[in-house]
Amino acid sequence: MSGILYVVSTPIGNLEDITFRAIRILKEVATIAAEDTRHTRKLLSHYQIDTPLTSYHDFNKEEKTDLLIARLKEGKSFALVSDAGTPTVSDPGYYLITKAIDAGIVISPIPGPSAFVAALSVSGLPTNRFAFEGFLAKKKGKRGNQLAALKEESRTLLVYESPHRIVALLKAIGQIFGERRVVVGREMTKVFEEIIRGPVSEVITHLEKKAVKGEIVVVVEGFHPPKKAKR
Repeated sequence: MSGILYVVSTPIGNLEDITFRAIRILKEVATIAAEDTRHTRKLLSHYQIDTPLTSYHDFNKEEKTDLLIARLKEGKSFALVSDAGTPTVSDPGYYLITKAIDAGIVISPIPGPSAFVAALSVSGLPTNRFAFEGFLAKKKGKRGNQLAALKEESRTLLVYESPHRIVALLKAIGQIFGERRVVVGREMTKVFEEIIRGPVSEVITHLEKKAVKGEIVVVVEGFHPPKKAKR
């Protein structure tokens, strides 16, 4: 029988945010495929897990995928982890999953933290319908086109952004979407966690007064057409 590919969610910041099942699986598998082995080794050391690590990232995914699938077919089970949160979400693990499905490998999710879900849960914006867009384009023109295409999206929008581009992104949102409510979740679950809520112009003013650091999730209120005046 083939081995099992476990997709294991790991903490996005606080090392206590991991399930008992995830710890057990990480101890039991033959190897852990990690985006950055140095980063993952800190988590393993914290929980005294000595399972061997192998790197799996954008630059070696094709070569490593063939190797991992071959060993899975031999009966070895593996765990796939990302640097933080749920693998395959804005992550190179997606490629491995598609190839494993084609090869008939059993894939088992070990659920856990996700930065955008954590930010959404405390945003105060509607959570019944939402759209996750990952990272938008770095270049101003392409990013503007992406935002223009989302201008009339009624669902709550979520994107990831880097600290040195966050103000530029919010200004683009303000220019294209208008004065929408936004929430910026910075360093979720970490020591310096910060959640900033308000109209986009107020959030921009707040962030321009400080040096912004850390990983960021932006939650944006969906589009609601103005109500027609009753005659």
